[in-house]
Amino acid sequence: MITAAEMLELENKAGIPVIKLMENAGKAFADALKERIDVKNKKILVVAYHGNNGGDGFAAARYLCDDAEVDVSFVGDEAKLKEGALINFKKIGNNERIQMLALEAVDFSDYDIIVDSIFGTGIHGSIEDSLAALIKNLNKSKAYKVSMDIPSGINPDTGERANAYFDPDLIIALHDMKKGLESYKGKTVVVDIGIRKQE
Repeated sequence: MITAAEMLELENKAGIPVIKLMENAGKAFADALKERIDVKNKKILVVAYHGNNGGDGFAAARYLCDDAEVDVSFVGDEAKLKEGALINFKKIGNNERIQMLALEAVDFSDYDIIVDSIFGTGIHGSIEDSLAALIKNLNKSKAYKVSMDIPSGINPDTGERANAYFDPDLIIALHDMKKGLESYKGKTVVVDIGIRKQE
C-alpha cells in the first residue's frame, strides 16, 4: 500500500511524462473493467473534474468507446486543466464516438456503468455543495459504479470520508492500492501504469 505523497514521488521519479502515464492509466482501467464486466454495447457515463484523475477518465473513455456508447460529463473548469488532462480533454472533443454532455443534460438512470473520475489522491477537506450533490445523485443510480484510482470523497491516506463520497462497486487503483482503501480491499483491483515497483 502507498500514500498519496509516495505515489506522487514515484510518478516524479519515474521520468515518464504525465501524458504517457494518463494514457497508460486509461488503457489499463478500460482493460480491467472489460475483464470484469461485459461493456459491449453498454451505455457508459464518465464524470470527470479538472485534476489529473479527470485526465485519466478522459483517456479511459477513448479506450471504452470502441465497445460501448460513451458519454463524458465534464464538471470542472476547463481553464484549470493542466497540460496532460487538457490534451486528453481535447482528444475527447475530437472523437466522434464520444459525446460530451453538460451535467444538466444527463439522466443518470440512462446508464449501465458510471465511471467516477472526479477526485483522485489530491482531495483534502470538504467537497463544495454542487459537487457533493452530484456525488450523492450518482450514488442513487442503479448503474454499475466504478472509481478511477480512489472513490471521490475518500481520503487516500486515512480512508476518512468527506461530506459526500462516491460508493463504488469496483475501484481500479493505479500502480498500487492507496492506504485509505483498506476497507475497500474486496472491491479493489490494482493495474500497472508503467511505473516500476519499489524494491
